[in-house]
Amino acid sequence: MCEFTAKRGDLDLRFTPAPTAQEGIAGHAVVAGRRPMGYESEIMLSAEYKHLLVRGRADGYDPALNRLEEVKTHRGDLDRMPANHRFLHWAQLKVYGWLLCQERGLQEVHLALVYFDIGTQKETELSEPYAAADLRAFFEEQCECFLAWSSQELEHRALRDAALTELPFPHSGFRPGQRQLAAAVYRAASEGRCLLAQAPTGIGKTVGTLFPMLKACPSQKLDKVFYLSAKTSGRGLALDALARIGESAPAMPLRILELTARDKACEHPDKACHGESCPLAQGFYDRLPMARQSAVDARFLDKNRLREVAAAHQVCPYYLAQDLARWSDVVVGDYNYYFDATAMLHGMTVSNQWQIGVLVDEAHNLVDRARKMYSAELDQATLQQLRSHAPAILKKSLDRLNRQWSALHKEQTEPYRVYADMPDKFSSALQQAITDITEYFIEHPAEVDHALQRFYFDALHFSRLLEAFDKHSLFDIAKTSPAVGPTDNSLLCLRNIIPAPFLDARFSASRSTTLFSATLSPWYFYSDMLGMPASTVCIDVDAPFKAEQLSVQIVSRISTRYQHREQSVAPIASLIADRYAEHPGNYLAFFSSFDYMQKVADLMRQEHPGIPIWSQERQMQEIEKEAFLARFAPGGIGIGFAVLGGAFAEGVDLPGDRLVGAFIATLGLPQYNPVNEQVRKRMDAVFGSGYDYAYLYPGIQKVVQAAGRVIRTPTDRGVVFLIDDRFGRGEVQELLPAWWKVEKEHRKPATAGYSAKVSATADI
Repeated sequence: MCEFTAKRGDLDLRFTPAPTAQEGIAGHAVVAGRRPMGYESEIMLSAEYKHLLVRGRADGYDPALNRLEEVKTHRGDLDRMPANHRFLHWAQLKVYGWLLCQERGLQEVHLALVYFDIGTQKETELSEPYAAADLRAFFEEQCECFLAWSSQELEHRALRDAALTELPFPHSGFRPGQRQLAAAVYRAASEGRCLLAQAPTGIGKTVGTLFPMLKACPSQKLDKVFYLSAKTSGRGLALDALARIGESAPAMPLRILELTARDKACEHPDKACHGESCPLAQGFYDRLPMARQSAVDARFLDKNRLREVAAAHQVCPYYLAQDLARWSDVVVGDYNYYFDATAMLHGMTVSNQWQIGVLVDEAHNLVDRARKMYSAELDQATLQQLRSHAPAILKKSLDRLNRQWSALHKEQTEPYRVYADMPDKFSSALQQAITDITEYFIEHPAEVDHALQRFYFDALHFSRLLEAFDKHSLFDIAKTSPAVGPTDNSLLCLRNIIPAPFLDARFSASRSTTLFSATLSPWYFYSDMLGMPASTVCIDVDAPFKAEQLSVQIVSRISTRYQHREQSVAPIASLIADRYAEHPGNYLAFFSSFDYMQKVADLMRQEHPGIPIWSQERQMQEIEKEAFLARFAPGGIGIGFAVLGGAFAEGVDLPGDRLVGAFIATLGLPQYNPVNEQVRKRMDAVFGSGYDYAYLYPGIQKVVQAAGRVIRTPTDRGVVFLIDDRFGRGEVQELLPAWWKVEKEHRKPATAGYSAKVSATADI
């Protein structure tokens, strides 16, 4: 309540190291331990005012001195604390003061703000006596300020739930398979379960998940629905679906918010986030109430509408969106907003005790994304560069860290090694460097050294993950060659390979989480990797397509194994050219790497110059991606060459004759290298199926996603060529969609002189 009513002044995000939650708890314990006998700690206080129930936990009360204390931990010079922070602290303490006076019949009380420096263990006390009548007046002023908003929120919730109860399906009827999916989502939300739903492309998964989750909100008392996607295109589909749902019920007061990354939302990227630099940060909290009201009145806040509201009130759109997450019914954003270690939506859910429903779009991506969230790297080259210009006071600890790092480098004879744990001497040196840099930032808050800050954040992330290090992750060191200079360097990595232990709390915090995708097979792989609860329900939604719509042909005469790729280039080019000559149209050809793709494309251009060809490039910009897809025009002809698992292998919609076929010249298996072999060994130790978990399942998932570009609607027809003899194996075909009718391709024998029979060790 006080954050809502008493926050004033500038937005100030200048970096100053703050105590961790654990340090804060420890600091409170130290202060309480210094108090005399009879001191009361952690006092629960509450009172009602009209329809508000205001409650909280005061830090401590000394009956002998009639003094109520609020303890705030900090680091460094207290004078540097912004005045609006202290104003907020006093507001909180004054509310506690009235709650105490009312409960105990006090006529007055001494209020004391106790600021405790974590570093020096020093207390700074700010104390003032207050009459109960004055505290009551202040309390009622805050309540009245919040009452208008809370009344509006109560009315909104009642209208929202009534509208959702009567919400009609936004189309004339369900598509085949869509009702099955929707019923499963609604049932999972009603029973408080998680759901893994494999649902084919073309059934309308976005509406088929959003509609039932919204319908479940009134009966399950859901406060929020979070729709999470790995890509911008997924968020766009969700917003389109929500707009369509809104059109079917124009009076529905649903508040919808799109969250975008800070670097994309920032209006002044050349300025720092504080009032002395950015005009949108100056007086931010003074203008926030009006901006907030305008935003909730607008209801549908995609990034463009949010930007308009922010501009009208001259506030930062990124931080306006963070405030609005508290007051929105549906939040659409990236995975990291809920699943990351410091995820904003998860933190808000826990602190506010929200009841939420979570929808995870294209959930097959969550395994790799979560691995990245809970992995960390430290590059010795970065430390070497930092040492050359770091402040003198940090030289000793940075040099010590570098010496310990170099000792690891010298001791390791091989280019890459996995370690059972972090060497104690290096860990100690890293912690000391973090401590010293923390103290430096405390003492020099106005100095901005971006390189030092970046290294500090990386070191903190590494250190925090090190505390949680277990069999779910690998600690490895890879030697690297420096760009300049004679000194060798190495890269330290805490490499998460099983995200399950980190994601468990995310699934526990929701009433129901539905993960859906066209490729979630086999179930146990995703359940094991993501840590799904034991009560999770798994469904495979019936496909709306018929086998005769898609001809799936296995080209077993060609091997795409690494040692055979040079020999496979000509046969693949011939296969593509023959198919194109028989059935001209738009095709996609997928390969395991850019180099492999380019060799086939170059040969095609050389030997078949009459066939239009265009290729994916490395690090394409959005406009270049759009131009690539624009070549797939209705009635068009040509071959688009792309990399499996890249931008054009999933999330691309080319219905009708915009795409009539695909060539997939790879099983999609991850590259055979020392890192992936260590992943395989760890998977084998944990799950007993190392090759399948590390190579086969992730590879075939990419193949099925790419093939899914061909058939998008019940009227589409096309062909998919699976190029490799291993596609004929039973364990591989079991992972392909059940509605596919897979057949061997009967053509002239390959001219390349190699055998498709290889040893098991060369299978990748």
